[in-house]
Amino acid sequence: MQFDWSAIWPSLPLLLEGAKMTLLISVLGLLGGLVIGVVAGFARVYGSWISNKIALVFIEIIRGTPIVVQVMFIYFALPMILTSVRIDPFAAAVVTIMINSGAYIAEITRGSVLSIHKGFREAGFALGLSKRDTLRHVIAPLALRRMLPPLGNQWIISIKDTSLFIVIGVAELTRSGQEIIAGNFRALEIWSAVAVIYLVITLVLSFILRQLERKLKII
Repeated sequence: MQFDWSAIWPSLPLLLEGAKMTLLISVLGLLGGLVIGVVAGFARVYGSWISNKIALVFIEIIRGTPIVVQVMFIYFALPMILTSVRIDPFAAAVVTIMINSGAYIAEITRGSVLSIHKGFREAGFALGLSKRDTLRHVIAPLALRRMLPPLGNQWIISIKDTSLFIVIGVAELTRSGQEIIAGNFRALEIWSAVAVIYLVITLVLSFILRQLERKLKII
């Protein structure tokens, strides 16, 4: 089959709309996942026995199940359990990215916090800071710097994971490509264009993250 470039250009507007949806889902999901992950990560390190175990159970359940199963549960099964709840595909996609990335960010947070030498905490106490202030002003800023590279990696993973939400009909990039192919039957050209758009997004994001790491002098 000959590669037909002319099949791509008319499809670009719809593909770019799908790419915008992909980025929106990943950004909103990762922001929520960051909150969940930081809370769960600190609970694993400094929380009470109960909060530690709750965070651990959450992390193990989410990391131990495929993201496709998670989104199918949220979109199809959850409304059957909570009969008054109706979840649209976009909300289901965002929530899935939130809880999925949150579990991995929790482990990133835990590892980063544990990597900070105990001398910094002792120095904070020596300066008269409380445990909370030491965590906020001493441990957290140092841990955040070490979290940045794996957080960037998690964002890239989440962007690619949005392609799995085709199963619930979210109009992200992969779904847009599928709809175009259903109309013009040019699978080679459209899937190639979809792959290139994903690649461009991840390469640009990787470049931005490298510049940010260099600016913050990540060690």
